[in-house]
Amino acid sequence: MSINPSWKTPLAIVVCGGVIMGLSLGVRHVQGLFMLPMTGDRGWTREDFALALALQNLVWGLLMPFAGMIADKFGSAKVLLAGCLMYAAGLYLMAHSASSVELLLTCGVMIGAALAATSFGTVYGALSRLMPPERRGWALGLAGAVGGLGQFAMVPAAQIFISGFGWLIALVILACVMLAASPLSNALAEPSASPRTGQREQSLREALGEAFSHKGFWLLNLGFLACGFQLAFIAGHLPAYLMDKGMNGRHAVIALSLIALANIAGTYYSGVLGMKYRRKHLLAYNYLIRSVVIAAFVTLPLTEWSLYGFSVIMGLLWLGTAPLTNGLVSQVFGVKYLTTLFGFVFVGHQLGGFLGAWLGGAVFDATGSYDLVWTGAVLLGLVAAALHFPIDDRQLSRLQSA
Repeated sequence: MSINPSWKTPLAIVVCGGVIMGLSLGVRHVQGLFMLPMTGDRGWTREDFALALALQNLVWGLLMPFAGMIADKFGSAKVLLAGCLMYAAGLYLMAHSASSVELLLTCGVMIGAALAATSFGTVYGALSRLMPPERRGWALGLAGAVGGLGQFAMVPAAQIFISGFGWLIALVILACVMLAASPLSNALAEPSASPRTGQREQSLREALGEAFSHKGFWLLNLGFLACGFQLAFIAGHLPAYLMDKGMNGRHAVIALSLIALANIAGTYYSGVLGMKYRRKHLLAYNYLIRSVVIAAFVTLPLTEWSLYGFSVIMGLLWLGTAPLTNGLVSQVFGVKYLTTLFGFVFVGHQLGGFLGAWLGGAVFDATGSYDLVWTGAVLLGLVAAALHFPIDDRQLSRLQSA
């Protein structure tokens, strides 16, 4: 039986997981800042860059279940370490991409695979197993808040790097940051589980069959698609949208910073509220409010204050869906294969992310406007809200008897 070192307190575990997740998602959050300078210097179109971001989201989603299977079998720490190293390599090679095909392979495939290993599923799965049930909501919320702080810090940092050194060196600096974060993965090493006497352990095949036959599992997957679409489109295209409307890079940086800053509080309280209220209802209201806010933003005249108000409200709702969705999966199906099951739910999120990132560029190049994509983001949010209310969130009878 392994004994944790004295430094490995619950708070230290949560903070280390949150820092890795925050840097991972923070680098993704600022990639929109690289769109215009990279396409301008390389002679690419916005659709070229958007396609790489779209592929990144798709690879992220498709590989998340497999990253989850490895984490559930061999431990999350190993997956996080490998993910940090791949992220660093992907950023370095992205900086030196000379063609749109190379951009697809680096920004799209490599960074997408790294995100699958270093984001929500792996970190939240480890925390859910390392923490007792009564502290899981706190751990997921706090890790999300620390991650949000990392995202917030990454926005002005990336802009400073781009302004001071150029976009190429900025990407190399971000690669070094991910490399430096890799040792933190050791904090999330999980002790070997002791099998319970007199009880046969559920196999992965049985767990997948149980989840895939559950209607609520598929409703969660479909609803999560709206989240991925909205986040990928806004993070990837908001800077370009604002510049098309006559604003400048300063407005884009402030907007992305406000989203990340508000996300700190939003993610933490989503985890905490998930222990007091039904998670499926909180998720439904999140999507409903998002749709209202997006509709108001594109309908009302664009000013600095309307932009910043939109950014704060969207930030409060930004990643709060992740701990709620993860918590709902663990609530219904248990934690033994949580990373794998959440990975499959996350496929829906990333299919939405692929569509949001790619359609943003494709629709703009075809019409000269983002209006159709904003409308799609509103409608998907309304559909997602409707899908969450009928989810059966009762714990499976297998877990109740255990």
